[in-house]
Amino acid sequence: MEGNQRHDLLDNWLSIINVQTNIANTLERALEEKYSLSLKEFYVLYFLSQTDDKQLRLQQLQEMVGLSQSAISRLVGRMEAKSCGALERHLCEDDRRGIYTRLTPLGEEKLNKALATFEEILQSILAEGKMQSEWQSFLNKFQ
Repeated sequence: MEGNQRHDLLDNWLSIINVQTNIANTLERALEEKYSLSLKEFYVLYFLSQTDDKQLRLQQLQEMVGLSQSAISRLVGRMEAKSCGALERHLCEDDRRGIYTRLTPLGEEKLNKALATFEEILQSILAEGKMQSEWQSFLNKFQ
């Protein structure tokens, strides 16, 4: 592979990261401002809502959200009933070492409100002519 082509791939990769970071920052600001939720907290609520019983082991959440074991434990702790009431933690009946966290009705309500904002922001960002032209320009580089 030629040197320039290799750098083009790197530049394209960095462009993807830049776009994703800008969108994530916009989402984070809006969620924090309107609902006092970080983007990671929003993801926790969302992932829990997608399960049949609205619960997951902390280890599963850790992998899905991309946090360390201690970081996910702190995050879930902040979101439990004693602070904002969006989650509740309980021991696994089969394995007392396993800890589950469950979405509460308050957490579902918070998620539904935040989800509407999340989708509105994504829609407005992705519908902007500038973003469409950036994506088209990016895609053209791979043709």
